Amino acid sequence: MNLQGIVAVSGKPGLWRALAQNKTGFILESLDAQKIKLVANLSTAKLAALDEITIFSYEDDIRLKDVLERMKAASNVPDIKADGTKLRAFFREVAPDHDEEKVYSSDMKKIVGWFHILKDMPLFKEADPTAAPVAEPVIEEKATAKAAKEEAAVPEEKPKAPKAPKKKKAE
Repeated sequence: MNLQGIVAVSGKPGLWRALAQNKTGFILESLDAQKIKLVANLSTAKLAALDEITIFSYEDDIRLKDVLERMKAASNVPDIKADGTKLRAFFREVAPDHDEEKVYSSDMKKIVGWFHILKDMPLFKEADPTAAPVAEPVIEEKATAKAAKEEAAVPEEKPKAPKAPKKKKAE
C-alpha cells in the first residue's frame, strides 16, 4: 500500500494528495470525484500524512498503514454511519491491542471513512516504495560471483627460486 503524499487536512473532509509545495504551504487535490484543488497554508492548516499516523495501543503504537492492510483483508468493514459498538467490535478485530480509552468512536469513523475512500484507488494496491527491494539478494549473489571470477582471473604467483650467493671479486 502506497500512502506517500496522501494527507488529511484539519477542518476539511476527506483525503488530499499533495501535488506541489510552495513558499507558504502545499498545493493539494482532493481524492474524491470532484478533484478540488486547495492551497493549504502551513501557518493556518494542519496536515497529517497518512503514512505517519499511528493509533494508540497499550504497548507500541499501531501504524495506520497496518490497520488499513488488515481492513483490506477483513470481509465485513462497517459503514461510516455505523454506531460506536459496531465500530469498536470491528476495531477489536483489525487493531486488537488498541487503547480503548484513547481511541474514540470519532477516530474510528474517520479511519473507516478513509478506508472507503482509498479502497478502490490504484495506490491502495501498489507496493510501498519505502519497503526493502526484493531483488537485493540477487545483487549480492552477482557480487560474490563477480568476486570469485576476479579471484580466478588473477594469476597465481610462482614461488621464486632462491638466488645464488654473489661471488666476491678477487683483489
